[in-house]
Amino acid sequence: MSGLRIERVVASGVFELDGGTWDVDNNVWLIGDDNEVVITDAAHDDKPIVEAVGDRNVVAIVCTHGHNDHVTFAPQLGKHMHAPVLLHPGDQELWEMTHPGEPFQRVADAERIAVAGTVLEVFHTPGHSPGSVCLHLPEAKALFSGDTLFAGGPGATGRSFSDFPTIIESIRERLFTLPEDTRVYTGHGDGTMISSEAPHLAEWIERGY
Repeated sequence: MSGLRIERVVASGVFELDGGTWDVDNNVWLIGDDNEVVITDAAHDDKPIVEAVGDRNVVAIVCTHGHNDHVTFAPQLGKHMHAPVLLHPGDQELWEMTHPGEPFQRVADAERIAVAGTVLEVFHTPGHSPGSVCLHLPEAKALFSGDTLFAGGPGATGRSFSDFPTIIESIRERLFTLPEDTRVYTGHGDGTMISSEAPHLAEWIERGY
């Protein structure tokens, strides 16, 4: 794991679903070293992502889910970087809303992605969307949670393709079983820790979001 680092690129744009639009800032995470990286999501603007990658090899572009603000430039970036675009097939319908007819490579629960001498493990964590995934990097005590878990609660479930009981089950069974000192790198906003969020699960269930 020598030389491994985690870099954040923040991209701004619009999230669209169910006829609504919202201005959002997205976190794009680069996980790797001086030679190769994995990119989580391809949000809004590909230029800062390309600049941050530089001349490194891109092992994969992992879409944490299929909402338009997380896959905006995924096909173009994949072609430019000669890298596979990975998405859980549960989000194919959402993907088609933004990129009709464009292919992606299916990623599955428990799949392992090797990069920079370490391994990322894929967790299928439905709820925010049917195909939402998180990436776990045990050696760095890191979780890349997409829009499944944030500081202060789960990702939104009040729109199409989402379900609150499902996201609660995903968080309880897949994320809150991780070590408490696991740092959470979120899809939007500031990160958090498993230890900071786990004590509040019952509160989230009671409030219903």
